[in-house]
Amino acid sequence: MAGKRLTIRYFAAFRDEAGCAEEQMIIDVENAGQLFERLRERLGTGEPIAHCKVAVNDELADWSTPLKDGDVVLMFPPVAGG
Repeated sequence: MAGKRLTIRYFAAFRDEAGCAEEQMIIDVENAGQLFERLRERLGTGEPIAHCKVAVNDELADWSTPLKDGDVVLMFPPVAGG
């Protein structure tokens, strides 16, 4: 399997759904959007990608951002504010 070793950090509701704040995985994805879709299937979240945010290596990114072996990906669900 030709996957990338990624560290995934979850925040807020995503952390609750994952049951952990951080995990490492080897996964075959090209970009942040593909990773989100794979994680959404595994975690069972119904959040649409357009409502969520992602950061790669501590910098806000968009879902088309390519991922490399060793990247740290931060997943943020929608945040309610008021």
